[in-house]
Amino acid sequence: MEVTAQEVAEWMVKEIKFTGTLRQEDAIEYVKAHFGEQFVFVNENGNSSLSKDVKKAFRKLHGGRIAWDRDGFLWAWT
Repeated sequence: MEVTAQEVAEWMVKEIKFTGTLRQEDAIEYVKAHFGEQFVFVNENGNSSLSKDVKKAFRKLHGGRIAWDRDGFLWAWT
C-alpha cells in the first residue's frame, strides 16, 4: 500500500504529542526507514529535509499547536 505525506505528518504529530518534542534528524531517520526516501530530500544548504508535501500536511494537522525551534532543530508541543 502506498504511504502518503498525510500519514507521515500524522506520525509526526502523534510523536510530538506523546514525547513533547521531535528532533529533525530523528524525524528524518524514522521517516526514511519507515515511510520511504520519497519523503526526504537534500535542500540547497546540503541538509536533509522533509518534503514540502509532508510539511504542508503537518502544518494543517497541528494548526499552530506545534512550534519549530530553530536553535534546537526540533519541533515542540506548545
